[in-house]
Amino acid sequence: MEGVIAIICIFIILPGMLFHYITKWKQNAPSLTTEDEGLLDDMYNTARRLEERLHTIERIVAADNPDYLPRDQRPEQIGHDGDYSEMSRLEDRNISSERT
Repeated sequence: MEGVIAIICIFIILPGMLFHYITKWKQNAPSLTTEDEGLLDDMYNTARRLEERLHTIERIVAADNPDYLPRDQRPEQIGHDGDYSEMSRLEDRNISSERT
């Protein structure tokens, strides 16, 4: 009789409790609000504009000073094409959200 109770506890009650608390945990998990998404979009746009400004400044400095190498032409950067996949994904998401 005790073995039957142990088997029921192991194979029915414990997994049931586990799944119950997992679903409760997922329901209460913090998620991004529309305000948070807007803030992230603003930060992304600001970062993109700052990156463009930095490239412009580097081009101006490189034109005035022939010894200056922009970031993308420095020896430690050669061979590194940058991992902008996340930025591209966010930009694509922004474009698709603007269409809707």
